[in-house]
Amino acid sequence: MPLTEQTRAAAREIVARYPEGRSRSALLPMLHLVQSEQGAVTAEGVEFCAEELGITHAEVSAVATFYTMYKRRPVGDWLVSVCTNLSCLLRGGEEVYERLSKNLGVGHDQTTEDGTITLEHAECLAACDYAPVMTVNYEFYDQVNPDSAEEIVEALRRGERPAPTRGGPLCTFGESSFQLAGFEDPRPEGVAGQGVGTPSLAGVLLAEAAGWKAEDGVAGAPPLTPLPSNAPPSAASAPAAPASSSPASSSAAAPASPAPAPGTPGVPQTKVN
Repeated sequence: MPLTEQTRAAAREIVARYPEGRSRSALLPMLHLVQSEQGAVTAEGVEFCAEELGITHAEVSAVATFYTMYKRRPVGDWLVSVCTNLSCLLRGGEEVYERLSKNLGVGHDQTTEDGTITLEHAECLAACDYAPVMTVNYEFYDQVNPDSAEEIVEALRRGERPAPTRGGPLCTFGESSFQLAGFEDPRPEGVAGQGVGTPSLAGVLLAEAAGWKAEDGVAGAPPLTPLPSNAPPSAASAPAAPASSSPASSSAAAPASPAPAPGTPGVPQTKVN
């Protein structure tokens, strides 16, 4: 499907943001732009970016295949990403993914038959304090479980837009890609919502309750407790021998004189047969 004139005009607007001679820096937002219209970075999108920026197809493809936010196959209206990295995995992230996979009838990086929902594993969504988490078009749904995640997906299938836990109101994949290209959300309600929650503030609240202040530095924090170690002390850390004022100790501590060479007068010689 050819890119619309509206998209081409938006591309020229993106390029105009950069100083003359630096237009290739516009590649990242332009990839989001073509993705907003076509649902993926298509061969036509790669060619368009290369021509507009005066770079090769290989240079465009190298970037488009490096970042996971650029999709090479069409994505549905709702990209559901479930974190299954360590923190989320330990708190049930894999169970969330398995429930959604079974419910939708798709696996990783696959889209439902009606073309509306794409499911994927996410290596890390940078929200370990809210584990397990999932996102829909990069908007957060925190501390989910298989049941709550399934309810969110069912709402999407009904055409609803369930409110994310944090951030702005939910957008389609095309709408969010357009915003990632650097354009404002035209919806009146498209403003940022809650940006941080109690889990992210736990350390700050603990410090306030304890009366710790940044200007106090280490003095305001609890004393550090050395970790126990079973390793033998090294020679460098072994206690030094106590000093003695006796002549014997002094002479013992003095540096040794070099041994006299053989044949020196007054030095006994050893005869070797």
